[in-house]
Amino acid sequence: MAAKVYHDKDADLNVLKGKTMAVIGFGSQGHAHALNLKESGVKVIVGLYKGSKSARVARSKGFKVYSNAEAVKRADVIFVAVPDTRQPDVYRADIAPNLGKGKTLLFSHGFAVHFKTVVPPKEINVILVAPKGPGHIVRRQYVEGKGVPSLIAIYQNADRQAKKIALAWAKGIGGTRAGVIQTTFKEETETDLFGEQTVLCGGTTALIQAGYEVLVEAGYQPEMAYFECLHEVKLIVDLIYEGGIGNMRYSISTTAAYGDVTRGPRVITNKTRKEMKKILSEIQNGSFAREFILENQANRPVFNARLRQDSEHKIEEVGEKLRKMMPFVGKKLK
Repeated sequence: MAAKVYHDKDADLNVLKGKTMAVIGFGSQGHAHALNLKESGVKVIVGLYKGSKSARVARSKGFKVYSNAEAVKRADVIFVAVPDTRQPDVYRADIAPNLGKGKTLLFSHGFAVHFKTVVPPKEINVILVAPKGPGHIVRRQYVEGKGVPSLIAIYQNADRQAKKIALAWAKGIGGTRAGVIQTTFKEETETDLFGEQTVLCGGTTALIQAGYEVLVEAGYQPEMAYFECLHEVKLIVDLIYEGGIGNMRYSISTTAAYGDVTRGPRVITNKTRKEMKKILSEIQNGSFAREFILENQANRPVFNARLRQDSEHKIEEVGEKLRKMMPFVGKKLK
């Protein structure tokens, strides 16, 4: 069954009128939600830990800044905009002691609630509003009078207003301009993790590195391998993003399209699908969540080692050199 899509006419910002929204954290999603809501006429305050460098930035944007605990006390709707790994500690120390009947707890990713690293009391609403794009895009689209498609989900509906609040928040950040789809915390969390691990991040980077290694081992110049296996990925992804796989195949050469449909299935085989299903199972049964939580509690020894190893991959060295020849390529984030 096709998902129902909600638009501006389906959401009422008056639901938030007379209420205070607290955004806990002022990073990528936090700053975008806060600014968009503020410009939609909603009262927003910001909660930050003592000594946060973001406090000055938030104040410069016109927000009153409080400690996390004080912001929760003052707010009716609290957006937990801190990383998944920090949410349990922030929740226990600053949020939980200051929650009460009538408040709403909001997340942009369901990980903490779904895997129960955060367990909210039954007397509050627990909702999700998740734009399908990074914070700077959420902000840019809003400023341009557009919006980013978003998801909403209801985990607890204590006062029977949870869905109205979720839709109002989505409207305030511009989501209903594009369209909002209702999901569940379970579905959002599991599909998000699966996409990241097998396709968008894990699958893509592993495929790029493998292709590069095969070409270099076969005697081709590393620079050529870089161009063919990494540099041109953006060109293809942009075509898919703009109009789907068919649009990409229409836009590329006949030779490339033929190679796509006849050789692609030899790379992504039934064995690959079997491993993808195994990864999905690890997400569904909580194995990945347990592994990730324990890894962070141990100060990320495996994670840091893997990142270091990949940073030393020859494709990074070659890419660094080639990107200096391409001033049109955007600056890297760090």
